[in-house]
Amino acid sequence: MEWKGRRKSSNVEDQRGRSGGGLALGGGLGGLGIIVVIIYTLLGGNPTDIMNNSSTNQTNQATQNYEPTAEEEELADFVSVVLADTEDVWKDVFKENNLTYKNPTLVLFTNSVSTACGSATSAVGPFYCPGDQKLYIDLSFYQELKNQFKAPGDFAMAYVVAHEVGHHVQYLLGTSTKVSKEQRQVSKEQANALSVKLELQADYYAGVFAHHNKQYLDKSDFSEAIKAASAIGDDTLQKQAQGYAVPETFTHGTSAQRMKWLERGYEYGDLKHGNTFSASDL
Repeated sequence: MEWKGRRKSSNVEDQRGRSGGGLALGGGLGGLGIIVVIIYTLLGGNPTDIMNNSSTNQTNQATQNYEPTAEEEELADFVSVVLADTEDVWKDVFKENNLTYKNPTLVLFTNSVSTACGSATSAVGPFYCPGDQKLYIDLSFYQELKNQFKAPGDFAMAYVVAHEVGHHVQYLLGTSTKVSKEQRQVSKEQANALSVKLELQADYYAGVFAHHNKQYLDKSDFSEAIKAASAIGDDTLQKQAQGYAVPETFTHGTSAQRMKWLERGYEYGDLKHGNTFSASDL
């Protein structure tokens, strides 16, 4: 993706090197537990379902002598450019639909962070909190994409950011609020099915972002996003974690579904073709 020298977003809050009092998810749960958490929250799950009720008023204490690497600084610049691109894309898409887009804030953190949705560690993966309309990302997730999920490339990370912004779009449109209300009135299995539809729509919106940024992409860029979407399907993650998949517990969709809706967004680039809630095959 061509990004160097382009506009960076001013809506980035840098909390790297601070302690946010997050949950110790990596301790008692072990490796399998972390994967289970990732299955539920990776790329936009509702973190309030797994976070405790820790106070969000904890004061972040700056860690002394924190020095990000040059690679991390470059990645921070990259996600800031991606965020700026999402701002431009969604401003125009909303305007075309007689709506007004409100920019979210991207929070960069290390290890743990306090949010309006509770406290979390990096183990939950990137997430969006509707309570403060902020996206939270520990940049070390880039290495997880590349090494653990075998999904390298800058546009794989751009897909991550665009997916989280997709959840912000859902919040602004009232979709996520409606779904959250419906989930409280149905069984766990039905609530999971609604979560899958919500996540696949966020994948569609990530595709919309890519559609409108084609001028900055080369032939391999979108394939990086597709590979990432495939790597984090519920069926793929569950099989890696336990050797088999349990469809009724899916919360994000299968690898095939995630790739399908990401590609669909890339094809159409609009709001009207992303209604996963009326899709007959979901």
